[in-house]
Amino acid sequence: MLRGMGSATAVINRSPEHCWRALTDATLLPIWVPGLRRARVIDVGTDGLAREVAFEFSSSLTYSLVYTYDAAALCVRWEPRVGKRDAVRGFAQLELVDGATRMTYGLEQGDARSAADQSLGDPAMLLAAFARWVESQPLSMFTPRSMR
Repeated sequence: MLRGMGSATAVINRSPEHCWRALTDATLLPIWVPGLRRARVIDVGTDGLAREVAFEFSSSLTYSLVYTYDAAALCVRWEPRVGKRDAVRGFAQLELVDGATRMTYGLEQGDARSAADQSLGDPAMLLAAFARWVESQPLSMFTPRSMR
């Protein structure tokens, strides 16, 4: 069972396109998500985006998430498939504001998560970690997948 969803919003000094590329590259998640030990892509869609990812989080939590993308609306959602009590459910929504990106990040955590695990999954903290990381990277890191 999952607990109630919390959310946070912040403005990131990168374009929505750069944030979208960074956010939807599942191989980059362990770099900026505190407590995430491993993310392994299980299934990829025809668009090259991960459809299912297996995670090892904190000291012992394991689960997989299924992702859906709305590229036109710059919205990604994730739902647990395996390990629902350890997992999370959530979304990220991006929008252009004054040459930057307003990102809203929502997260609902599984009831098997300890207080320490829950603090690592705080939406405001995760959003701040993403913003710090993406703003510290060269713009060339987020070129379209077809150009890499």
